Amino acid sequence: MNKSLALLAIITLASFTAFSQGTANKTFGKGISLMSQDSTFSLKFGARFQSLFLADGVINDDGQISDGSSTFLIRRSRFKFDGHAYSPKLKYKLEIGLSNRDISGASAQTRGADRMILDAVIKYNFYKGFTLWAGQTKLPGNRERVISSGNLQFVDRSLVNSKYNIDRDMGVQLRHKHKVGKMIVKEIFSVSQGEGRNVTAANLGGLDYTSRIELLPFGAFTSKGDYIGSAVKREESPKLAIGLTYDYHDRAVRQRGQQGSYLQDDNGDYITSNLETFFLDMMFKYKGISAMVEYADKNGDNVIALDNEGISHGYYYTGTGLNAQLGYMFKSNWEVAGRMTTITPQQATGQNNIDQYTLGVSKFIVGHKLKVQSDFSFTQEKNKNDVVMMRLQFDLHF
Repeated sequence: MNKSLALLAIITLASFTAFSQGTANKTFGKGISLMSQDSTFSLKFGARFQSLFLADGVINDDGQISDGSSTFLIRRSRFKFDGHAYSPKLKYKLEIGLSNRDISGASAQTRGADRMILDAVIKYNFYKGFTLWAGQTKLPGNRERVISSGNLQFVDRSLVNSKYNIDRDMGVQLRHKHKVGKMIVKEIFSVSQGEGRNVTAANLGGLDYTSRIELLPFGAFTSKGDYIGSAVKREESPKLAIGLTYDYHDRAVRQRGQQGSYLQDDNGDYITSNLETFFLDMMFKYKGISAMVEYADKNGDNVIALDNEGISHGYYYTGTGLNAQLGYMFKSNWEVAGRMTTITPQQATGQNNIDQYTLGVSKFIVGHKLKVQSDFSFTQEKNKNDVVMMRLQFDLHF
């Protein structure tokens, strides 16, 4: 906590200094920008938080809602820094989490420390359309995961993401972008440690290998809209992005690869499984219409985590998932959106099939930088009573 307060004090002092010198970007939502006199270094600082109210309940056999609960919480609270160092071809990004949800997950593998660092990555554009990333950041997995949590169409991501995404990791990524006629093609290859973010222990299993290709047949979206939820920038012509990812996780030691519980036997030795994950996703936008579809398929050679004596110590969460969402942004910047999600775990995991239906209503005051979002979800899980959930969230990003 003391470290967080010290960091906040330093950032506040730097911000006031920047404003007093007249070097800051004074446009709301654009952060605070600084540039060295010789232009060899730049810094943009931004902060954001999300205040969330959540209420849910179970629909009992009489059709009444019971076992209701409600929660107020700071869902996310973050500082973000980015810019260039030495040359505009060498960029960096640092993002730090401050809320309990952002930094939770301390373990022996993180030396008991809070997981404050979300992103710490450098990006070197070393030749034409080739860029090398090194550090900790999001892997090139499913589109919904790569979209910033501050740019989501709904209050939070879908169940497909929470069950199957490959999340953040430490390693290197090679990215390439070029054109074939009007079509934009992006290729990404990544090699990472495989245990997720902020892990300080030596590599516990094998490495993780990720490949992704993206096609934008009608050219670029306005303001990188292929990775922004909702039609906050109304496209004057139809825009489409299609992405395909394959991830091979050699000897994964966590339940969902980069996330979930560590699977260990009674002696503390790690149990491993080779995991394969496929993602196929699509984003379409035209005027006030936005649509996104994602399909995930995760499987492994060992679904059940068995030790050398054949005793089970858990399972790897494998199976398939489908998420489809559609929204319309009115000229008043109110949006109505719907989402349908289906989760089908592998039978061996012992987990139930889940269907979830979500209706969202949001007001975008200054795009995603200042907005109020609400959604209502109805969840059906096999062998369990149906669940209803209502969420209301205020999001500020400056």
